[in-house]
Amino acid sequence: MTAISAYDTDLDKVPANYQSLSPIGFLERAAKVYPNQLAVIHGPIRINYDALYARSRRLASALVRAGVGKNDTVAVMAPNVPALLEAHYGVPMTGAVLNALNIRLDAATIAFTLEHANAKVVITDREFSPIMKAALAQIGHKPLIIDIDDPVYDGPGERLGGIEYEDFIAAGDPEFAWAPPADEWDAIALNYTSGTTGNPKGVVYHHRGAYLNAVGNCVVAQLKNHPVYLWTLPMFHCNGWCFTWSISVVAGTHVCLRRVEPAAIFQAIEEHKVTHLCGAPIVMGMIINASQAQRRPLPHRVSLMTAAAPPPAAVIQAMEAQGFDITHLYGLTETYGPAVVCAWHDDWDALPADERAAVKSRQGVRYPMLEALSVRDPETMEAVPADGQTMGEVMFRGNLVMKGYLKNPKATTEAFAGGWFHSGDLGVLHADGYIQLKDRSKDIIISGGENISTIEVEGVLYRHPAVLEAAVVARPDEKWGETPCAFVTLKADAGEVTSEDIIRFCRENLAHYKVPRTVVFDELPKTSTGKIQKFLLRDRAKAL
Repeated sequence: MTAISAYDTDLDKVPANYQSLSPIGFLERAAKVYPNQLAVIHGPIRINYDALYARSRRLASALVRAGVGKNDTVAVMAPNVPALLEAHYGVPMTGAVLNALNIRLDAATIAFTLEHANAKVVITDREFSPIMKAALAQIGHKPLIIDIDDPVYDGPGERLGGIEYEDFIAAGDPEFAWAPPADEWDAIALNYTSGTTGNPKGVVYHHRGAYLNAVGNCVVAQLKNHPVYLWTLPMFHCNGWCFTWSISVVAGTHVCLRRVEPAAIFQAIEEHKVTHLCGAPIVMGMIINASQAQRRPLPHRVSLMTAAAPPPAAVIQAMEAQGFDITHLYGLTETYGPAVVCAWHDDWDALPADERAAVKSRQGVRYPMLEALSVRDPETMEAVPADGQTMGEVMFRGNLVMKGYLKNPKATTEAFAGGWFHSGDLGVLHADGYIQLKDRSKDIIISGGENISTIEVEGVLYRHPAVLEAAVVARPDEKWGETPCAFVTLKADAGEVTSEDIIRFCRENLAHYKVPRTVVFDELPKTSTGKIQKFLLRDRAKAL
């Protein structure tokens, strides 16, 4: 029988020494400490922290009066506007769960998510009224509809509900007495994966994970007091990688951007002295390939955090040459966005630019708030050797992993098999403990018994001066089983470029068995979050 320790006696959790973690409190603190600090810039609109906190409490109060309570779902269909930012605080203040909808989805998928989540309230921006009207017509229940009539938007679109957002929150109490969750395991947000086959899965976040990842972002992005953050990343995407909450930790300024376009990015950076932004490699491509007419001089070096598809080293090198400091992150919707960072070592600064970019293109090590990161054989669950060669599945464990998939116990159990979250990404572990992705498990090419990483081949293609975008998939081959097939989009000023030119370039930079046998010049199909749809390209390759 184990003796009871003095450390376990009369030392209980009480309100004085234990509170559930929740990112809602970050806004309360910012408003009390820096009430006059500029919190939001949106076109001509300026909102300080005192007002942002009051508006969020008004939203919470108005939702409660409308019957919203614990574990109800509040869906928001909006671009990066103040209302969506306020919903990240106002909705969880009620105990409800925020479902930020992907603005690029079709009506049928939106209808599925609203039905699946049983959305009680839908807040929708007028720009998306055609899709939302069609989606709402397809669901069996009738949620409360609140319209956002954003003064910055002057395009077409009708109101679908009986009340506009500003009128709705005007009736709310700016002193609404919200309470943190009784249990930090309570759900705070619901994010649907952009599924390429079948219906998307609903990823459920808890308050604890959102709190921890928001703080982890501050450490990783080196956010000092009052940074100026440009919203090039959609707030609907993993709740803006939790930066919706991170910026309040350091009382920073949110610069909202309805449309992510090169000219708007450069203009915002120059006018508002932007210090930080996030984005997928597609955003870096916009910046690199912006015309002279779209460009503005940078007021200082700007920090850009990038994740999603692994960025080719050549893209990182080009960005840094243009005045951006790149931090490479990696994660999934199921890990609150980024949970891995290519943590930098000062002695790497002395490396030549191309070697430095190659090191930076690795995914890296676990976030400060993630308990464990590993590369393992998915069958045996044994860790792979740290040789930079042996491939396995990247796996996560800790507080930055989702609660699970909503109403989908089978998928949740499969994702957590063996006590780890299975990412579906294949990678290697280097001797210094840094992981590097090699492919999605379904994307790896096996040619003549040899594994070919499509990411490696794409990295070479991006170094070709005429290539704007590239994706590599397997093409069936009678002799080799599969061979690499490259789909390439050329830059507008590329001139005459042939498939033979591309293949010759690859032969000079790759082992010959990795060189694409086929090159197709075409636009690349993308998902609603900007990821290249390789399953469509595989179908095209099979049909060649």
